Amino acid sequence: MFKKSFRLLTSIGMAVLLSAGLIGAKPQTVMAASKPPNAIYKVDTDKKVVALTFDISWGNKVPEPVLDILQKEGVKKATFFLSGPWTLRHPKIAKRIQNMGFEIGNHGNLHKDFSNYPNSWIREQVALSEKAIQQVTGVKTKLIRTPNGDFNPRVLKTLHDMGYTVIQWNTDSLDWKNPGEQAIVKRVVSRAVPGDIILMHASDSSKQITVALPQIIHQLRAKGYQFVTVSELLSNAKVSTKVES
Repeated sequence: MFKKSFRLLTSIGMAVLLSAGLIGAKPQTVMAASKPPNAIYKVDTDKKVVALTFDISWGNKVPEPVLDILQKEGVKKATFFLSGPWTLRHPKIAKRIQNMGFEIGNHGNLHKDFSNYPNSWIREQVALSEKAIQQVTGVKTKLIRTPNGDFNPRVLKTLHDMGYTVIQWNTDSLDWKNPGEQAIVKRVVSRAVPGDIILMHASDSSKQITVALPQIIHQLRAKGYQFVTVSELLSNAKVSTKVES
């Protein structure tokens, strides 16, 4: 009697499992919907770390003084986004950036908004800049900051398909507007948060950054901040993105 009852219960259990598709069925892989690529503005972290980033597209009067300041202040971690033409025109400065151990990213070739051009043009421009930077510094870039910070979902996908991560910023110094050294310092120091990506320029258009930069470094350090590269931020914390339309 016990054996019959056991066999009956087993048969019922097998039927339930079969009907539920838990046994006797081919394995199925549940594919998670892939998220569209985003630009990165900051990372979410409790650590007091920030990434100082500098865009360079033209000029040779400001870049070296910026490097001198970083060297004098003992800042060994920063990220520079270089344009292709600038890199070819000023190879000694580009090599110095690389030799000082700073991270190098791509800032495109022609300084034009990517969203105004087709994907083929974007790929060509990025490839030209990538080639120039690698030729001069030996660095194969993986991070990109688009000219003027301009992009849309199509641009993001094109760059992502090329193997690039698009880096924006959470704190904009607005140094290129030359609003006054103290205005630049106050804007950066008052807005910086843990995990921040801070936008500055080492192009000749940023005429006041060399006066503001030492104060920014001192005041951020006084608040307990340490400086890291963008890649170091990304490798140690959750990224904060914004969906651009």
